[in-house]
Amino acid sequence: MKLWGGRFSKEESLSADAFNASIEFDQKLYKQDIRGSIAHAKMLGRQGIITEDETALIIKNLDIILADIEAGHIEFTIENEDIHMSIESLLTQRIGPAGKKLHTARSRNDQVAVDLRLYLKEEIGEIVELARELSRSLISLAKVNQDTVMPGYTHLQRAQPVTLAFHLMAYYQMFKRDLGRYQDCYKRTDVLPLGSGALAGTTYDTDRIFLARELGFAGISENAMDAVSDRDFAIEFLSACSITMMHLSRFCEELIIWSSSEFSFVEMDDAYSTGSSIMPQKKNPDMAELIRGKTGSVYGNLLTLLTIMKGLPLAYNKDMQEDKPPVFAAGDTVKKSLAIFTDMLNTLHVKKENMAQAAKKGYMNATDAADYLVGKGLAFRDCHEVIGRMVLHCIHENKAIEDLTLVELKNFSEKFEEDVYNKISVTACIEAKKSLGGASFDSVAKMIEKAEQEN
Repeated sequence: MKLWGGRFSKEESLSADAFNASIEFDQKLYKQDIRGSIAHAKMLGRQGIITEDETALIIKNLDIILADIEAGHIEFTIENEDIHMSIESLLTQRIGPAGKKLHTARSRNDQVAVDLRLYLKEEIGEIVELARELSRSLISLAKVNQDTVMPGYTHLQRAQPVTLAFHLMAYYQMFKRDLGRYQDCYKRTDVLPLGSGALAGTTYDTDRIFLARELGFAGISENAMDAVSDRDFAIEFLSACSITMMHLSRFCEELIIWSSSEFSFVEMDDAYSTGSSIMPQKKNPDMAELIRGKTGSVYGNLLTLLTIMKGLPLAYNKDMQEDKPPVFAAGDTVKKSLAIFTDMLNTLHVKKENMAQAAKKGYMNATDAADYLVGKGLAFRDCHEVIGRMVLHCIHENKAIEDLTLVELKNFSEKFEEDVYNKISVTACIEAKKSLGGASFDSVAKMIEKAEQEN
């Protein structure tokens, strides 16, 4: 008979039993469930709700069960539905009536809530460390590429010259924001729901402050009904995961483009590439493509939980059993993606000369030529028109702006002087971007220095 079967006159059908069970996926929470149960047993003993001997017996055998699970000696089955009832059933089988007292003053509703929060606190910690490792790799790659000139793009068209370091530090900012999101999510996850009961609290003289300290929570939930029905923290986690994957996907997209023959800015290490089953010459950036593809599944995880929660009345509903698969899947995907991307970045070969050659094409010094005329007293809109005509002329003549003679330049504006050539070289264009956050060499060096201090 089920642990809840007393009110029922017949057994659940086999098909309903299988459909109802969550042990297939929530067994992943066995450590958290046992940890929460040990803390709960200690609290029951401290409050005199169970005896000290019963407390000691329960804790001793929960530790043994944990060791048996990790040694592979226990196989979970659907008969006990979920990880909570499975652990309780194992305990009762081993120690008899004392095992049945463990569930005093709690419900599976607050039990699963504390398990999931404990799990996500650990998961967030692991992801934060992986994100920090990626940030450190970005900083290292930027540091050795402060003088690697490349085109900066808008609309995937060459726009203005920058350095690879500047480009990489833009991604550093993305992952820095990701870290902040996980840290904020952790704060809202770090709230103890245990002790809330099914939805209204409990009649027993419990000590939730002790439970919070024992389980390492910063505080306790303030409303029992909210505590058991809240999954905002899980949705927030999935949102942070989705944004991280979006950032990884954008970076992967650029690496995929840059590694193509048309760009040839970088080359992926053989260890993070694959070949073709039919075309011997191929070297495919499959790891980057897979990260880009897996981003969609993490988005799906977020949408799944948002959809599960959107129409639920208070408090707990069985729909919420489906919260765990998307949370587990998203966390696993993000961790694997961060790890493989960092390894891929650490082994990336940068083709500096190809980047430098590309930076000399595309009239990317046009804006700087316009800024030069502004410095000579022309209004920017007039300068824009002058340089636009100049670029059109250069396109027809197959020339770069810096290839024009001073005589040719004066055909477009008498404001041009010999000093213009010092303003429109690629490095001069980069060095001129001295505004805070700009692409100048000094500005990027300061970005890297600050990032090193942050990590």
